[in-house]
Amino acid sequence: MADNARAKKLADLIQEVVAQKLLRGIKDPRLGTHVTITDTRVTGDLREATVFYTVYGDDEDRASAAAGLQSAKGILRSAVGAAAGTKFTPTLTFVADALPENAKTIESLLDKARANDAKVREVSSGAMFAGDADPYKKPGDDDEDDATA
Repeated sequence: MADNARAKKLADLIQEVVAQKLLRGIKDPRLGTHVTITDTRVTGDLREATVFYTVYGDDEDRASAAAGLQSAKGILRSAVGAAAGTKFTPTLTFVADALPENAKTIESLLDKARANDAKVREVSSGAMFAGDADPYKKPGDDDEDDATA
């Protein structure tokens, strides 16, 4: 079994080789410049690699990019094998990264929180305290209470 450092180095190499090959070596129109390789993970035995990618565009672009990556899997694996020089070239699995969708969800939740904060700030702008402005006792206040009693 390989150590984690070797798996990390191989994952970085796979990410770089796949990105370069997609940019310059593959002539598939479905894999234009709108496909970005975001991360790569390799199993501990260096037999399988998962390549995460994002596609900037609509659902149709994402589906066509997924089909293009599946069809180019053999060419990409050959390029990885030539660059890695390992005994066994890992099999490549392409997974669409959910990062852009998660970022949109978080951004919409933050917008809702900002709107709610603005409403609270607006409502509380003219509000008065229920009691005194300073409800805490001060050391000199005890003398005044004794004098009135």
